[in-house]
Amino acid sequence: MTKRRRTVVVLGFIFALVGLLGFTGATPAAHAGNAPPVFADGHGLTVVKQPWWVDGAERTFKFVVRTVEVPEYSTMAGQNSGEHVIMVTLPEGYDSSGATRYPVQYHLHGHPDYPDTALNQQMFEESTAGGVPLINVAPNGSGRGWYTNWVNPPAALGPQNWQNFHLDQVIPFVDANLRTIAARQGRAISGHSMGGFGAFHYAQSRPELFGYVGSFSGGLDLLNQAQRAAVVATTQLPGSGTPTVAPDAIFGVPVWPLDTVWNEKSPAQHVESLRGMGVAMYTGNGGNLADNPPQALTEHVARETNLVTRDNLVAAGIPHTFIDYGDGSTWAEGCNGKHAQPACLKADMNHFVGLLMKELAHP
Repeated sequence: MTKRRRTVVVLGFIFALVGLLGFTGATPAAHAGNAPPVFADGHGLTVVKQPWWVDGAERTFKFVVRTVEVPEYSTMAGQNSGEHVIMVTLPEGYDSSGATRYPVQYHLHGHPDYPDTALNQQMFEESTAGGVPLINVAPNGSGRGWYTNWVNPPAALGPQNWQNFHLDQVIPFVDANLRTIAARQGRAISGHSMGGFGAFHYAQSRPELFGYVGSFSGGLDLLNQAQRAAVVATTQLPGSGTPTVAPDAIFGVPVWPLDTVWNEKSPAQHVESLRGMGVAMYTGNGGNLADNPPQALTEHVARETNLVTRDNLVAAGIPHTFIDYGDGSTWAEGCNGKHAQPACLKADMNHFVGLLMKELAHP
């Protein structure tokens, strides 16, 4: 979740928003001693690099897969097109030799970011410290994947079916290889920025999969013109991945009357399928505009999209948690209400995990 963009007068505001609004059957594997799990191919995924621990704490590991649903993709620095890094944090004391099974939280990163950031690892490990029995999984969504099946993917890349990859392949693959509670009541999804959009979109598309959904400063309203402009801008920025793609590649033409897909996939206007699911949204107001204007403006727009979503949830009578922490001063030490502020995101995750553990099935 970076904050670099070109400064052309007309596009400056849009590019500032783009920086982060996203607008970040096998036998269950054992976790024994120093050995990370070993995964078996399946559910359309081929393991090209087996899990390895990221550090000596031996709680978080990464592995790499390939899939025909996204055979190639626009890459950012350090990525190999077609190879998808997935990061997993296990609960303290995880051991597949017994009968214990755990709920899973899938967390989707923002734009333009990676699943295996140090911040994600910190959020996962800190929010589950002290024996919280929760597995966290962060799949690759690329710099501009937008957690959807693209309408017009470029021929050079092939299909960009990110939704199919995550929902039809990653979830059952994780269930097959780890000791999970492989049911709706044992599964949650969350995300930051672009990932917040993805979390709501996935939960609305497949409500039978998730018992809880959470958005951390997500861009939830694709009818919001600033949000829409930011999505389009991500297609044109090399920093979001190369090669760049056509403006209509992801959701189709963004202009009425050809913007049907944009309207259909906008989470803010399609809340009904969330009924019966736990729902939580977190947002600041950007704080002091003079302090880091790009992130302040980005969070301001994200908040507007969250307010529309909140209003529609209220109108539909759907219970939810909405945390509007303003400039962050009362939310967490070091939180300043900005879009990608680590202290704010850690507080979001800590609160969200608390909600999950009250509602999801767990040991």
